[in-house]
Amino acid sequence: MTDSILLIHDDAAVLRAIGARFEEAGHEVIRELSIEAGVATLARTRPDAVLLALTLATPAAIGGFGGGEAPVVLFADRPDAAAATEGLKTGAAQVVDTSADPAVLLTAAAAAARVARNRRVLTALLAATGSRHGLAELGSSPPIRQLAQQIALLAQSDRTTLLLSGEIGVGKGWVGRVIHDLGPRAGKAFLELRCTGMNATYLESLLFGHERGVFVEATERRRGLLEVADGGTVLLREIGDLPAEIQPKLLRVLETRSFRRLGGVDDISVDTRLMVTTRRSLSQDVEAERFREDLFYRLSVMPVALPPVRDRGQEDRLGLLTAIHDDLKNELPEGPPSLAADVTERFLAYSWPGNIREMKNVLERAMMVARGQPMVNVEHLPGEFRARSGLGDRRHTPMTLEALEHQHIDRTLRYHGGNRTRAAKELGISRATLINKIKLYNITD
Repeated sequence: MTDSILLIHDDAAVLRAIGARFEEAGHEVIRELSIEAGVATLARTRPDAVLLALTLATPAAIGGFGGGEAPVVLFADRPDAAAATEGLKTGAAQVVDTSADPAVLLTAAAAAARVARNRRVLTALLAATGSRHGLAELGSSPPIRQLAQQIALLAQSDRTTLLLSGEIGVGKGWVGRVIHDLGPRAGKAFLELRCTGMNATYLESLLFGHERGVFVEATERRRGLLEVADGGTVLLREIGDLPAEIQPKLLRVLETRSFRRLGGVDDISVDTRLMVTTRRSLSQDVEAERFREDLFYRLSVMPVALPPVRDRGQEDRLGLLTAIHDDLKNELPEGPPSLAADVTERFLAYSWPGNIREMKNVLERAMMVARGQPMVNVEHLPGEFRARSGLGDRRHTPMTLEALEHQHIDRTLRYHGGNRTRAAKELGISRATLINKIKLYNITD
């Protein structure tokens, strides 16, 4: 891929020489003789990397590139140590000494450009997931945002086997589908198969296919999921329950991308991405000799652990509840459009041992009971929620989730005297997220 490089130096001869070297290496080069011209060009052309002469790199100069996505690489022959340190402190990604070998600048620029491209891809993916796939529904706390970034990047590694672990109901299958839809295989087949509670022969037939006559019910040749999903994705749920006799055959698929149908003699090659989920610790299954060690390591190339709802922050739970409610409003158009404050409090305080699945089931039931009402109230919830000690008898003011969040942020800011950093820390969100919500709700702090 061709990198676009913005090269800035106040010596026209140096610009020509370095620029020619980069162009010979296949890069697109934009040359500027001043910081002012460079900043204007950056906004217009959005290069992959900026190469700036150290002699021009004042803090104000580097700050001029702060609004761009391209990393800044400073360069000089035998760079002054103090100037280099100051440059790094004010935002430069790297300082390159070109005195020994000018070619090192090529390597540094290529690396910086690669970082910038990855950053742009990730930003685009996260923006897309918020509108199309709901990856933003995972939450907005720093740990969950890191998880969302990991998931978005894994979507692009479309030949890598993926292991999704977590308790029942945390959304492993949903995340697998999101990764498929965000990657190059989107639009191709996405097939799921549960490994639990099936006869080994039947499960093997479903996965690999079978030849006619291999067993009594096999009245015709049939393709398995791996073959049907060629070019797409197969998600195997609860891989820890995969029968021992099938495990070496699945290992062969991972190693050779080929297999044989049940009863067949011909190798079948496929380009199918494999994802697996597990509620158990596969490492413990390996120690207990219930699961093959070599298969475990092949499956664990890209492990993703999804946290239970009880371990997620209040804002993440609130976002999850909002997302589930929005989905259910589409499925149950006669259901209440809002939740009472006491209902929200109970949902946020509950530990949810059944995780997201349980939360959705409880809310769906409540919306069906409250069909035709303007709001889900406590009396519409199951008995164990209505009987919560200290909550059941309290009077409440009807309030939407948005109003509740607005009120809580406003109270937290006032408690901390308007200090946004301390308020964001208590709320479990980033300072930037807090500022956006302050603007959204027009909060004066």
